[in-house]
Amino acid sequence: MTAVQKVAIAGAGVAGLATAIFLSKAGVEVDLYDAQPALSTRGSGITLQGNALRVFDELGVWDEIAAAGKAFEGLNLRAPGPGAPVVAALPDLKTGGPDYPSTMGMSRPDLARILLSAAEKNGARVHFGQRVTRVSQTDDGVAIEVDGEPAGTFDLLVGADGLHSAVREMIGIHVAPEQTGMGIWRTFVSLPPDVDRSELYYGGPMYIAGYTPTGDDTMYAFLVEAAQDRSGATPEEARRIMVEQSRAYDGPWNHIRADIEAGADANYTWFTRHLVEAPWNRGRAVVIGDAAHSCPPTIAQGAAQGLEDAAVLSELLVNRDAVDQALWDEFHARRVERAKAIVDASVQLGQWQLDGVRDADMGGLMFGVAQLTAARA
Repeated sequence: MTAVQKVAIAGAGVAGLATAIFLSKAGVEVDLYDAQPALSTRGSGITLQGNALRVFDELGVWDEIAAAGKAFEGLNLRAPGPGAPVVAALPDLKTGGPDYPSTMGMSRPDLARILLSAAEKNGARVHFGQRVTRVSQTDDGVAIEVDGEPAGTFDLLVGADGLHSAVREMIGIHVAPEQTGMGIWRTFVSLPPDVDRSELYYGGPMYIAGYTPTGDDTMYAFLVEAAQDRSGATPEEARRIMVEQSRAYDGPWNHIRADIEAGADANYTWFTRHLVEAPWNRGRAVVIGDAAHSCPPTIAQGAAQGLEDAAVLSELLVNRDAVDQALWDEFHARRVERAKAIVDASVQLGQWQLDGVRDADMGGLMFGVAQLTAARA
């Protein structure tokens, strides 16, 4: 007997779709609502570490993920300037255990497509172009409205609707993402022949320049700068800015610039941070993933933490008999401090760069995070 028989989920991102898969596989009736008209086919790439890959295996999608992405071990650090020499080749800790690669890059749209297909295959009903607009609760249920119309009463509502979560606000959690002071340009390009793992450049005009393979012939590349208002940039201006800002970086960046000049999209977002302090639930509604916590991608743990939220929440809902305080106490004990540690470390890495700290122990901080995430949530 599961603690829930009927669950509503807001948001078809990684955390929402993972929750839908876990619960549907256990026989729970799931309705997932997403405000977007369809699953997005746009986006650059995503870096997934071993603890994320372990959850994909638990979801039953690891074989498809492995086929769609690019697995690799280690990280190269390159110097800016002529030739872009590799100055360090760093090993990665296998945070998912020995059965998985340490890191994988893949296309965000491919990841979304795989998760959506698995959710629907397991019986979840996914409703695009429909937004949760009202929530009301009793002791044993939560009624929701979708686009202003009643959509039913559920045993639980999971708010996995992202950074600017409407569910978070509707259930009375008044927390919003804050800028950290950095902005990032991203582009999706072809894979240069001499790139087989993630590479980062520290120094030069950008805080960070880097790229990650996402397939046998694709990768995403990024430049991190001081946050600016780039909202008025046209697609052509965005490409020109990214090309000009990358000129200090040689080696594979010459290949990246050629692809951008040939028409590869360049998009820009700010780094943000937030953390909902415990509890993440209000009665029978709970926020997870980016709705509960966000951090800069400096440690590449954002998606992994959303997946862990989904895995822990679903495990408790499937293996307990009631949605009670004991369930929420265990959920928060396993998730809040772990998520806080990731947010704090991700922000700290960026802050050291903003402050120009030259003797910061970046390696030690990242190793500490790897040790933390190697343990199951």
